[in-house]
Amino acid sequence: MSSERAPLSAEAVLASSADAVVGLDSELRVFLWNPAAERLFGWRAREVLGGALPIVPAELKAEHGAVLEQVRAGPSLTIHSRRVRNDGTPIDVRISTAALPADGGGHAGWVLTLYPTDNEAQAHTAAMERARLVRRLTDVVVDINADLSLQSVLDRISSAITELTGADAGGFVLLNEDRVELVSITRLSDELQGYSAPLETSLFGELLRSGKSVLLANEDTRGLQDLVWADLPGLHTIALCASNVHGRPYGGLYALYSQRRVGHVELELLELLAAHAGVAIGNAMAYEELNHQRVHEQAVADSSADGIAVLDFGGRVRKWNRSAVELTGYPAEVVEGRHPPFPIPACHGRPIKHRLKDGRWLEILMARIPRTHEWVVDFRDITAQKAMEDEREAFLATTGHELRTPITAIHGFATTLIRKWSRMSSEAQREAVGNIVDRSTALTLLVERLSLGSDASRGELDVNPVPFELPRVLRQAVMTFRSLSDRHDVVLSAPEGLPTVFADPLATGIIMDQLLDNSIKFSPEGGTVHVAVAVEGDAVAVSVDDDGPGLRPGDEERVFDRFFQGGVRGDRRRFGGLGLGLYIVRKLAQDQGGDVTARRLERGTRMCFTLPLHRGEGPGPLGDGDDGAVVEPPGVAAVRVGVTGREAPQGPPAPQESPKISTGPEPLPRQRSTRPKAGRPV
Repeated sequence: MSSERAPLSAEAVLASSADAVVGLDSELRVFLWNPAAERLFGWRAREVLGGALPIVPAELKAEHGAVLEQVRAGPSLTIHSRRVRNDGTPIDVRISTAALPADGGGHAGWVLTLYPTDNEAQAHTAAMERARLVRRLTDVVVDINADLSLQSVLDRISSAITELTGADAGGFVLLNEDRVELVSITRLSDELQGYSAPLETSLFGELLRSGKSVLLANEDTRGLQDLVWADLPGLHTIALCASNVHGRPYGGLYALYSQRRVGHVELELLELLAAHAGVAIGNAMAYEELNHQRVHEQAVADSSADGIAVLDFGGRVRKWNRSAVELTGYPAEVVEGRHPPFPIPACHGRPIKHRLKDGRWLEILMARIPRTHEWVVDFRDITAQKAMEDEREAFLATTGHELRTPITAIHGFATTLIRKWSRMSSEAQREAVGNIVDRSTALTLLVERLSLGSDASRGELDVNPVPFELPRVLRQAVMTFRSLSDRHDVVLSAPEGLPTVFADPLATGIIMDQLLDNSIKFSPEGGTVHVAVAVEGDAVAVSVDDDGPGLRPGDEERVFDRFFQGGVRGDRRRFGGLGLGLYIVRKLAQDQGGDVTARRLERGTRMCFTLPLHRGEGPGPLGDGDDGAVVEPPGVAAVRVGVTGREAPQGPPAPQESPKISTGPEPLPRQRSTRPKAGRPV
């Protein structure tokens, strides 16, 4: 080889690789996505980098997590499995997973190499093995759910650990505030029953702190003999997984091995068992409360946020709690002795979804009470979840529509440059490049708006109210937008002597920019955009009127929903947009103690937002000797462009960020042992 030839780089090798290569960091975020991965799965690198791996089907996430955990603690692993493309179609692949060591030692992430397999025999064998494991798991879960006594369920779970995963011993530890308690064991000494230890020093505490679903510890990487589990002779490996009840950690399943190492299949089965165990424990807890406190059963049931009904052998209602009344609108005296006003699941332990006449959605789960031949029906309102699903569909439809045009244009111009560069004049080349820049800028603005919409939905649009003079911000916005259209006359009517408002100047500027931008955008024939200011009680109201086509009746509130575009103003072919602007500005206004409303006029639309007056509390007025100019710091313009899509005028100074205090939900009550013990960690 010539010595003048430059050595090949790792980047060049990855780029030319025929196999898809994907890199995940220790937080399971994608940091590597080579061109072969783009071709195989359809996602571009910029769509997946920095986020979660999108190719794993929901039903195989446990398998995926189990493989990563096994590889992290051991050698690389190759499996045959199934993944999904960007268009939702499945693809059978062979996946080789290897751990990525950190520079200073330890674990930095994983590297996955994937390529499609058309070996029908291998695919069939893998499918048959998975079906066998599913049947085995189903039999175990049915057995666990056959008893609703909490201790019996815990004992069955411990037995199922060894039966399902081939472990030499197993146990279930209960999370009790800052301690863990061993409440059920199998193939271990009975003296360990009730053993208690600090959560901080336990493997279960390490699992919770890691944020992972499963943890694998073995004698090769750490000492296990100081743990209470060393009661198992020759202990070599411990696999554990958290079991959640009502979305909160309730306890942990421990699988102990002394004779062999653990594979990803055992880890996957343990994780799936933990998920089903949480449901069984939840059902058992609900039944035990009802069974042990029969005298107070209605009071206990009424304390549940879920609707709870007790049905007799014939399916007629015997008990109907308060939440059931609130969810369905049927009082107890109407439904008792009759069949419930919704369908009942055909199979024990399998929930169904049902839509009520008033539009609300219920998720319904039923469990049998063998001793009394009754049924406990648990149902909850999942309308918000359904709305999120609908919102997700709207998001995909909207963003797909908005992204298609600039991407198509960029691709077209880029293709033209590649194919016809030598035949194009310099002016034509510059024009094509300029069009690519314009379209890519439009894509950037769409992404900025999506980011702001996400922040608004999570309540992370920071505002810091201070006293300031509102007319200055209004005049600046009006002057800027007045120059943006020669078909519109933007005028401001503000009385003298307006009192100081107590709000965030930057957020107020963003609101004003969006409302003026909408008024110009949705009155394409031109006309007057009139901005008026008035004092209303302890607030200042700013109205923005336009001469556009206006809103449809009934859309006055819906225009503030995410991705909503209705009526004439919602014609995407004519006006475009994501339907996020008014959603964002309402969040900004409400975070300042005000609001934004929409109103139909005889001609056009009136948008009005309010801000609270300054009552003398908090910091004094903005800087002395102010000349009336409001100056934004670097970076603020980008935020305002992300909302309006236009070059932002200079705005008020950015407030200093104030700390946030988050209060979490109350912890799930735990059972306490009647004879606690203490000693070595678990």
